[in-house]
Amino acid sequence: MKRVSELSLPELAIEDPAFGVDPVPLFAAARNQHPWLAKTGLGYVVTEFDAINDLLRMDERMRGPYDLIVDVMNAKGSRWERFQKGMLAALSGDSHRRIRNVVASAFTPRAANRQRGLMREVIARLLAEWGPKGRFDFEEFASYFPISVMCNLIGAPASVVPRLRPSLEALGLSGSLIPDTLPELEKAVVAMEDFLVRLVADRRRGDRIHEEPDLLDALIMARDSDGLNDVELNSLLILMFVAGYDTSKNVLTMIMSELMGEPDMYSRCAEDLAYCHRVVEENLRFQSPANSSRLTNEDLIYRDVLFPKDTMLFLPNSMSGRDPSAFPDPDKIDPERPAPGRHIAFGRGMHMCLGQHIARAQIAEGLHQIAQRITNPKLVGPVGHRPFPGVWGLKGLPIEFTLAPPRATMTTAHGYDDALP
Repeated sequence: MKRVSELSLPELAIEDPAFGVDPVPLFAAARNQHPWLAKTGLGYVVTEFDAINDLLRMDERMRGPYDLIVDVMNAKGSRWERFQKGMLAALSGDSHRRIRNVVASAFTPRAANRQRGLMREVIARLLAEWGPKGRFDFEEFASYFPISVMCNLIGAPASVVPRLRPSLEALGLSGSLIPDTLPELEKAVVAMEDFLVRLVADRRRGDRIHEEPDLLDALIMARDSDGLNDVELNSLLILMFVAGYDTSKNVLTMIMSELMGEPDMYSRCAEDLAYCHRVVEENLRFQSPANSSRLTNEDLIYRDVLFPKDTMLFLPNSMSGRDPSAFPDPDKIDPERPAPGRHIAFGRGMHMCLGQHIARAQIAEGLHQIAQRITNPKLVGPVGHRPFPGVWGLKGLPIEFTLAPPRATMTTAHGYDDALP
C-alpha cells in the first residue's frame, strides 16, 4: 500500500479555464500514464469509469467538498455560502433522507412521463417562436426549454423565464472555482431567493396558475408540517431551478453539436422517439456536463492506495464514458450500442440526480421535435466552452437551418406513459 502522495501521477490542470475546451485527449493521455488516477492543484482526479463508479457509492466515507469550495471562492459569510451548504447535495444522513423524501414522488419515472404532454407543448411553442429566424444560438434557445417545464411544475408563470435566466446562468458556474465570479453568484442567489419568497407568499395568498395541486403546494405543506425549514425550502427550490436548467440545456446543446456531423442519425431522430431516447443515453455516455467531487471523511484505502482524511477527489462523470477499459470504441457515438444506459452521467449513491427521469424525458421529447423542424442545421460561428470543474458544456452554438412545417401533435404513443425506457 502507498500513500497517494507517493505515487508518480500525471497532472490534469482542470482548474485552468482552457482545460474545458477539449478535455477528452487530456484524460486519454493521463490514462496512458496511470490507469485510473491523476493529480491536480486541489487534489486528485479519478479517470477510470469503474473507479469513479465505486467511489461515488462511498457515501459514508466521503462528503461534498463545500467547505473547501467556499474557502477557494473566498465566500465566507456570503448568501452563496448558505445556499451551497444548504443544497441537498451538501447534506447527508437523516437530513438528506428527510428532504429528498419530501420531493421524491414528483421525480419518479411515472411522474416524469405524466409531464410529456407539457414538454411537447413547451418545445413546440419555442420552435414556433424561434424557428422563423432561420439562425440563432442553439444554446440560448435550448435554455428556455427546461426552465419553462420547471416553472410549470411549481406553478410559476412562464413570463418569469427571461428574468430568471441571467441568475441561473451565473449559478451554473458555482462549481467552477473561479473566485472572480463570486459577486455575480451572490447577486444571483439574492435574485432567486427574492423571487421564490414572493412566489411562496403569493401561493399562500391563493394566487396560482393551476387548479390542481402542484409541486410547490407539496413543498409548502412540508414546510408547514415541519418537514422543511425556510432555508431548506429556499435552497431546494433554487437547486431545482439550477439543476433543471443548466444540465438539461447543456446536454441538449452538446447533442445538437454532435448530430450536425451525423445527418442520418439526426434525420432518424425526427421519425422515431424511441431512437431519440437511445441517442440521449449514448450522448450522456459520450459526454455529459456533470462533474462530481468529494472530500474523504477518514483515511480511505482504495485499490491499495491510501487517501488521507480530507483529500479532495474529483470524480468527473462527464469524462467517465470515454474510458476504453469500460466501453469499446468509446470515441464513437453509437446509439445501437448494447446497454445504452450504462453510464454514470447522473451520478451514483445517495446523491444520484433526483431529476434524471424528467431530464431524460424532456431531452428526448425536445430532440424529437427539434429534428422535425430544424432541418439541415449547420454551424455558422465560433463555439465557446464552459469551465471544466463545475457544470461543463458548450457556451454558444450558433447555427443556421431550414425550418420545416410543424407535424401533427404527438400523443401518448410509443409506450412511455408508465415507464421511461
